[in-house]
Amino acid sequence: MKCRLLLQNRTRKIPRSSPMYKSCSKCGKIHDTRFKCNAGNEIYKSMQERHLRSKNAWTEKSKEIRERANYLCEVCRDQGKITYDDLEVHHITKVRDDESLLLDNYNLICLCQEHHKQADKGLIDKDYLLSLAKRREDE
Repeated sequence: MKCRLLLQNRTRKIPRSSPMYKSCSKCGKIHDTRFKCNAGNEIYKSMQERHLRSKNAWTEKSKEIRERANYLCEVCRDQGKITYDDLEVHHITKVRDDESLLLDNYNLICLCQEHHKQADKGLIDKDYLLSLAKRREDE
């Protein structure tokens, strides 16, 4: 009987009186550990946009853009760095804004994850990205 009571006491959760906080890996802010951050979930809002990106033509175009960029982040290369890990193809003008630019070489740019996040947040100038894409296509 004493063993059963001891086991029950061990498994009982003790309520927290003050909240615990952590740094969010999605947005970088500090949240309560029980808070679910939705940062980054708004990238592909519409089902139509998701559907367009799931096509084989997009997969092939993505591979082509990486190959044309010599499998390097184009922003890093312009800054004199060489980054070839975790490359992603970024739409400079969002697909939700203009679906006709989905497969346009001048609207696509190869970026590392860090620069892709910055570009999605608008921290990298759109005209700068367009000039890098144009430079790649004109080479």
